[in-house]
Amino acid sequence: MADWTIVVANKNYSSWSLRGWLALKQTGAAFEEIVIPLDEPTTREQILRHSPSGKLPLLKHGETTVWESLAIGEYLAEQFPQAGLWPQDAGARAYARSISTEMATNFMATRQNMPMNMRASHAGKGMGAGVQDEINRISAIWRHCRERFGKDGPFLFGAFSMADAMYAPVASRFTTYHVKLDEVSEAYRQAILAHPPYQEWFAAAKKEPWIIPKYEL
Repeated sequence: MADWTIVVANKNYSSWSLRGWLALKQTGAAFEEIVIPLDEPTTREQILRHSPSGKLPLLKHGETTVWESLAIGEYLAEQFPQAGLWPQDAGARAYARSISTEMATNFMATRQNMPMNMRASHAGKGMGAGVQDEINRISAIWRHCRERFGKDGPFLFGAFSMADAMYAPVASRFTTYHVKLDEVSEAYRQAILAHPPYQEWFAAAKKEPWIIPKYEL
């Protein structure tokens, strides 16, 4: 049995699960994975067997359990400093934590109007009230990070970091809903989609049998 286990929801729909899973993959550690499908009669009962919050993802390491994607990222960064989940430079690290927290606590219009659905293609849909303003803010974050911190690689801070794990589901949403982006932001979206762990998750999402109608628009 692996020392690490991550409990996630449907890969096609669960943006938060994707964040925690990408962070764990970045460490290179071997881990077991448990997938609990959402919106099933036994979903809540199954989740509560693992997660005191009733939400996913949840990380298990021996007797330690960690929930919430950012907390999982922080714990993994402590356990695997060599994984580079946060930038080494203090200023870049502070910025990475700031934009990661902003992602965790904001952009509600985009979440509500553009639910993550990796298998779908919804061109022209999802542009509800406030969504374009949030797209503009996200694009500004991406451009600023790429121009100021991203010289040594294709991601926000060059190498893949927790900040990229936090924004990867947005790249998925922008793909599903065919969001038009500036050149820098589009290049970053493509970098996320080409990231091998993201591709691994996406391949699994496409094979899932579960369909949740409210996310199918």
